[in-house]
Amino acid sequence: MQLDNETLARDNSRLIYIDNPQRTNEEYEFTGNKITTSKYTLINFLPKNLFIQFHRVAYIYFLAIAALNQLPPLAVFGRTVSLFPLLFVLTVTAIKDGYEDWRRHRSDRNENNKESLVLESGNFQSKRWKDIKVGEVVKIKADETIPCDMVLMWTSDPSGIAYIQTMNLDGESNLKTRYARQETSLMPLGSISGVIRCEQPNRNIYEFTANMELNGHKVSLSQSNIILRGCQVKNTEWVIGVVVYAGQETKAMLNSAVSPSKRSRLEQAMNSETIWLSVFLFILCLVVAIGMCLWLMSHQDAIDTIPYYRKSYLIKGKFPGKPYKYYGIPMETFFAFLSSVIVFQIMIPISLYITMELVRLGQSYFMIEDKHMYDSSTNSRFQCRSLNINEDLGQIRYVFSDKTGTLTENKMEFRKASVFGKHYHNPPIVDKTNPEADMKGKKIKSDITVDPDLMGLLHKGLNGNERISAHEFFLTLAACNTVIPILNQSSSQGSSMGTEIHEDLEAIDYQGESPDEQALVAAACAYGYILFERTSGHIALDVNGEKLRLDVLGLHEFDSVRKRMSVVIRFPNNEVKVLVKGADTSILSILRDNSGNDNDLSIITQHHLNEYSSEGLRTLVLASRDLTNEELEEWQSMYEDATTSLVDRSLKLRQTASLVECNLHLLGATGIEDKLQEGVPETIECLRLAGIKIVINGTSETECRQLLSESMARYGVKCRDLKNNTEIDAENIEGELALIIDGNSLVYILERDLESELFNLATSCRVVLCCRVAPLQKAGVVDLIKSRTDDMTLAIGDGANDVSMIQMADVGVGICGQEGRQAVMASDFAMGQFRFLKRLLLVHGHWNYQRMGYLVLYNFYRNAVFVFMLFWYILCAAFSTTSALTDWSSVFYSVIYTSVPTIVVGILDKDLSHKTLLQYPKLYESGHRQESYNSCLFWMMMADTIWQSLALFCVPRFAFSQTTIDIWSMGSLWTVSVVILVNIHLAMDIQRWVLYTHISIWGSVVMTYACVVVLDSIPVFPNYGTIYELAKQPTYWLSIWLIIVVALLPRFIIKAMHRMFRPSDIQIAREAEILRKRRFFYGSSTLRRSSD
Repeated sequence: MQLDNETLARDNSRLIYIDNPQRTNEEYEFTGNKITTSKYTLINFLPKNLFIQFHRVAYIYFLAIAALNQLPPLAVFGRTVSLFPLLFVLTVTAIKDGYEDWRRHRSDRNENNKESLVLESGNFQSKRWKDIKVGEVVKIKADETIPCDMVLMWTSDPSGIAYIQTMNLDGESNLKTRYARQETSLMPLGSISGVIRCEQPNRNIYEFTANMELNGHKVSLSQSNIILRGCQVKNTEWVIGVVVYAGQETKAMLNSAVSPSKRSRLEQAMNSETIWLSVFLFILCLVVAIGMCLWLMSHQDAIDTIPYYRKSYLIKGKFPGKPYKYYGIPMETFFAFLSSVIVFQIMIPISLYITMELVRLGQSYFMIEDKHMYDSSTNSRFQCRSLNINEDLGQIRYVFSDKTGTLTENKMEFRKASVFGKHYHNPPIVDKTNPEADMKGKKIKSDITVDPDLMGLLHKGLNGNERISAHEFFLTLAACNTVIPILNQSSSQGSSMGTEIHEDLEAIDYQGESPDEQALVAAACAYGYILFERTSGHIALDVNGEKLRLDVLGLHEFDSVRKRMSVVIRFPNNEVKVLVKGADTSILSILRDNSGNDNDLSIITQHHLNEYSSEGLRTLVLASRDLTNEELEEWQSMYEDATTSLVDRSLKLRQTASLVECNLHLLGATGIEDKLQEGVPETIECLRLAGIKIVINGTSETECRQLLSESMARYGVKCRDLKNNTEIDAENIEGELALIIDGNSLVYILERDLESELFNLATSCRVVLCCRVAPLQKAGVVDLIKSRTDDMTLAIGDGANDVSMIQMADVGVGICGQEGRQAVMASDFAMGQFRFLKRLLLVHGHWNYQRMGYLVLYNFYRNAVFVFMLFWYILCAAFSTTSALTDWSSVFYSVIYTSVPTIVVGILDKDLSHKTLLQYPKLYESGHRQESYNSCLFWMMMADTIWQSLALFCVPRFAFSQTTIDIWSMGSLWTVSVVILVNIHLAMDIQRWVLYTHISIWGSVVMTYACVVVLDSIPVFPNYGTIYELAKQPTYWLSIWLIIVVALLPRFIIKAMHRMFRPSDIQIAREAEILRKRRFFYGSSTLRRSSD
């Protein structure tokens, strides 16, 4: 089996010859280090951009309309004019895309032209990044950025250690350690030659599987031996490495792909209404075509004498006897249908797409600038990383939340410990200087107040089991981790075991990838177990003033399968121990056979764990065991094979760990406090009152029970034991339910196809708590709800393990926390604290949904009323599809005349103040009921549209029925009237008037008049001078006034009746808000009068 695996590994791996790029690239032709993030070039920009834009079906529709208008029989509008709307939209989008891509080109050029030192002919010479090849040896100095993925070979530190910062890659600001293998760090620079065999390029930045052959000896390489592109070298003078991945194959570039864009639920719902509008359009065109056919058939005998329909020109005409443009009744009917499509084309609003994008951009600006969502502790503002789903924030039904770092501060403080069955308590921090930490007159900085009893136990000169267990307990805290001690620049860099470093111990700063580990190491430091040096092969401790060097034989890092971590160390007396820490469920099951005192110790420790968890503390269990020489040799053989394997390395490492992670001796347990963030309980309560169900992932089972207990006490949630019930009738259960489920149960449920049963149970509960779940299981819980309901889901988290959940949900929110920025980079929105979620959903979510729902309906109405007005005219014009409006007026209607008010209202309108929305969370349920956009509102809007269009057409016709007004004058009247009508219609629905709203509404009317005056002042246009004559007639102004009254009176009456007899929650809250403002105003006026 090992041979087959090795053969497979060789087939699927790549070979890199160290310092021999010619041979490396001749054999495999790896990509260069030049990167390209831009989408276009000067040659392909126009065709590629147009191809991308025309993925929108609406654009293809309007292109077909414009093409039809170019045909002579169908030229309803001017050929240039018909292209204007589509060209305008395409041009604006192309300019935006072009500018964004130009910025990418500039960034790529700057990145590719940076320089680094590359080994050539025995000397390091500067070379541009884009010219670096796989297999070359590159030198990076302190604070420089790494140009490609490299295997670390040498560092300025004699022990081969290097410190890097991965902020540009994963957003984490804490330093990471990387190691050069001792086999290479001890060899001269110019004498090394060998082959690196590594896996193919992939996106996983947390794993690297490779080995290196040097002089016939195979050396394993892992994540700790590779430094990635985009990282920076810190606290290290220089590092030297061999390039293994370059350019687009680096892990940073493979992870730079943008997540698929999401479409809002409202935009998806628009599709059904758009289909209905298409049906209306088809019916209108069909009516016109049938009417044309019937009219031509009824006038068939007189066709030769009717202008335009004559079969030939008059004998004495311009073209005597020449056949006229008459194609027969069937073709004329068909042409009438196509011409109607062109005339009624704006029934499908092309401007709606741009309007929605601009409105979302404006909404995002106000969300970003909201001072109530600014986190001063992290100096982070709210971020809108996706502009497509703002309105979805107003319809969230389920919130899936991580716990650590999302609900809590993720700032760990060591609080309690159980050592050899005895409980010890660390009181809260009083000051930053711990007097118990004085070592030989040298005071060490500490944030922990120690327990005197436990400190006394450690300093007793006893050899009993309790003393030994306490010693190994803190030894495990100090050694079983990946924390790096960082010394300041004043520290001596000489012999690591000398007294110089000991004198500067107070300057030690611990850097770790996990806040838990940092807290545990800091606790060990406070009790006298000071970690002050770590390399790939050993660690150095100061144990109560005595220096101790421990050889690290192997490290099994924490993973989501084992849920524990272990380190194999050799003491100076050649004694070998395995030190293990992990979750209670993973450690207690692998202890040695419980008998006598061991059994009592396990029971007592379990009791302490329950106490710690009931207080909301994070718990870990510590254990150890001694290894015999035979066990050590067997483990080392398997460990070396697993670490050098290129196939299933993780599985082999888990199997190897199982050899030593068994028959453990229990040392004790720890309780670390991770306080809830400010405002978390209030936020959860508000979301609950808003009808939102909460699912919390990532807690321990005991923490779940504690959270449930708090919920029961605070919100009156009842708990029932459902273990023995196989069938649950949610309707017959009294009170509210909460569900606790762990990762093992989820695995069982998914394997047995019990998702439906879990879904029925979970949806009948008010709160669901998931404990000990893996990242993919978090995403599975989200998918369980998404795939079975139409409810909107939101996932919020702060760590890399939350990325799958965030991307699975309809809306993903990232927390700028202590665990890096991977969650932020994968999210749609990002913020600094969980408590901001209350304002994001209840305030901005409500506003955005209400605005966008009305915006879509209003755009449908605005265009439909214009189309129906033209339709009534065509019915009275012999179905000829001639237009009374000028071509430019038809085009400007939706692009210029009425577009600005829509955008301003969509950005600024507010139905309720933020104080009211936060005070009454149940108002958020209007989004669940889809009160701002639904099919009923659409059909009511269409009925109102038909009535208003009839008023627009009929009132001027009857008003001027006894006059000799020409059709172009009537068209000017209709143009002005329809713009005034739709703007006053909009004004009736505005909830909050501000200066910009007044300017946009009334400015739109003024702009329309100005454009009409300009168009009517051009002599070549057929409507030349019409507005000047119309404005002199009182009938003109009376007609506009009558149109507004007749068209809007039914709407006004229905709205008034509805608000009087069937008011919604929003309307009641708004009236209460207005009454409060009036009372405050009149109360202030009364006080002023009384004071006078």
